[in-house]
Amino acid sequence: MTIQDIITKYRYRIALLLLFVLIENIAWVIEPTFFGKLLDALIGHFYDHEKVDYLIPLMVWVFVYLLNVLGGSLHRLFSGGTYSKMYADVATKVIGESKSRGDQYSKMLVRAELVKEYITFFKDRLPEALWQLSASAGAIIALFFYDYRIALVCLAVVFPVAYINNLNRKNVTKLQKNLHDNQEELYKLIENRDTTKIQQFFLNMIPPRTSIATWNAFSYSTVKVLLVIIFIVVLFICVDLDKFTTGKIYAIVAYLWTFIGQTDNLPDLMESLGSIRDLNTRFDQNHVGIVNPAN
Repeated sequence: MTIQDIITKYRYRIALLLLFVLIENIAWVIEPTFFGKLLDALIGHFYDHEKVDYLIPLMVWVFVYLLNVLGGSLHRLFSGGTYSKMYADVATKVIGESKSRGDQYSKMLVRAELVKEYITFFKDRLPEALWQLSASAGAIIALFFYDYRIALVCLAVVFPVAYINNLNRKNVTKLQKNLHDNQEELYKLIENRDTTKIQQFFLNMIPPRTSIATWNAFSYSTVKVLLVIIFIVVLFICVDLDKFTTGKIYAIVAYLWTFIGQTDNLPDLMESLGSIRDLNTRFDQNHVGIVNPAN
């Protein structure tokens, strides 16, 4: 069973959960704008109690905040049961396919364990990817309404960030294949009761894990350095702005930190994508092995 098979079978449940995530994300992205307006209204009300009404901005901001809470709550409420059932179904399917090929029990077991990485991808990494996409796009679009120069600076950094993380993904995919090969080898050693090579197995796991950590550190640090440069540039742009209120400055800084903060999970996402890509190739090749004898 490949990732395409899982998406096809569970497309409606996955789509519903991603809809909840999207509601949560959109509300979170637009919240700084409304909080900035509330901040300006409260400051204005402090200086002129009669002319400035802060109740409407307050109610709008509370509504947006509660919308964010609603999306997050619904996603967390339904994700547990959905992904638990998905794991049970997919693991059973993978074991059945492995048994029909006459694989050893050790291989069946390790394949069932590797299925957890599929579930982790759908449960954690896919919502993170959606958040990173919506946060980046939403922050850039919102910044265009405040100052186009800030938005263009953020847009310009997207391309080197994407290149660095794609490079990370390609290298991690190769390393994940080594890890998965070693995992299958461990169960084979245990089934054959060959404990003399157990230590060598764990030693073999060290180089790929170390290399993955190195690539993740390189990706993380490079992206963060790029983003802090962008932040400094934006600060100088903000100083040059005229007629900007406290609320607008708050919104700009909030959107900028949203744009910067969404990169924190990119290394983990690239590692997960590398793992999923190897599993997809691994399981797809095995699926072909089932079909060919029947032909």
